[in-house]
Amino acid sequence: MRRLFAFKITLLTLAWLLLAIACQQVPASTFWPVVFGALTTPVALALTALLALYWLRRNWRVAVLPVAALVLTWPHVQRGLALHPTYLGKPVKEQNQTLTNGNTLRSSFLVPASKANVSLLSANVRIFNVYSQLRDPDNTSSKGFIRWLAESPADVLCLQEYYNEPRGSRYDKELFRTDDHLGRGSGRHSFVSVTLTNGIGAEFGLAIFSRFVIVRRGTIAFGRLTQNHAMWADLARPAARTGRARPDTIRVYNLHLQSMSMAETDIVKATESRAGLRQKAPNLLRRFRNGAVARAAQIDTVLAHMGRSPYPVLLAGDLNDLPYSYAYDQLADRMQNAWATAGTGIGATYNGKLPGLRIDQQFAGPKWEVLGCRVHREIKWSDHFPIEALYQLR
Repeated sequence: MRRLFAFKITLLTLAWLLLAIACQQVPASTFWPVVFGALTTPVALALTALLALYWLRRNWRVAVLPVAALVLTWPHVQRGLALHPTYLGKPVKEQNQTLTNGNTLRSSFLVPASKANVSLLSANVRIFNVYSQLRDPDNTSSKGFIRWLAESPADVLCLQEYYNEPRGSRYDKELFRTDDHLGRGSGRHSFVSVTLTNGIGAEFGLAIFSRFVIVRRGTIAFGRLTQNHAMWADLARPAARTGRARPDTIRVYNLHLQSMSMAETDIVKATESRAGLRQKAPNLLRRFRNGAVARAAQIDTVLAHMGRSPYPVLLAGDLNDLPYSYAYDQLADRMQNAWATAGTGIGATYNGKLPGLRIDQQFAGPKWEVLGCRVHREIKWSDHFPIEALYQLR
């Protein structure tokens, strides 16, 4: 009787798993509650794994069902929990930075095994903490973050929530002239897509900085009612780097998808008590729905543009969505996720009170091989941790 009940639970769990995976393929604009079904995928996977262990001890014939399900859905397991321990041995370059408070910051970067490799570092920099509520004494975090990015050995930087003051500010004439620090000052070519310029001339938007010459560039608008957008740049790698007779061109996309604008404090309050849930839930649910619908349309726009690219593609950005979502699923159907391919562990990129969230991603087209990927959790100057990955054309 007990085994019959366990068998029924197994069948229901497998059906749940298939339904959850199917939900990831439906845009929220079609039927937005599918978003919740998609988010249950890791729970269904975990329960399937437990049932596989249970049946391996009780009846190996029944165990074939959950084991086969895990094998067939292994790419979805890797989305949430990457298992590539062999990549831990990748060579790294150590870099120490002395901060203004006297502390030493130690970072390690992936080392290209060949000049033909391309290293890409992406980060949501949270406007380098320029606002008063983010700024710390002597702008320590701003100085440290900008210097860390400038000294990074990465060939390409893709930055979201970027901030630049072309004329400097009354606080510091040089600090926030980030175009100069991360562009010419670090030996990189720059392409900044400005979405907003405020009253003092400061610029907000996205940015790509590249050690390769930028031969073409452009932006992808997501509509007039949002500042979120995407940008792309065609980069010409010199023949000396590729070993070919002529320069080799690649295309890099940098994007920032729609945020749900859900305050972390509101989420915490909604989970603490029934009163908090009643007070905060309606607004949180509305924002959640609107964000999911917007991101589905935005990623479709980017993919349509990407499909016309004549060059091998790398993509980086802040998706504001989890690996079990329509936006991620559409990218994963066409490209390799750097962390799922070469990372180990959860790879959380959100630096906040909600643990375990991986919302910042890098993807590579089928012509690339992902050699390594790491999350720089030592860099805590933003609410997002930077991601670094190393690629090689096949």
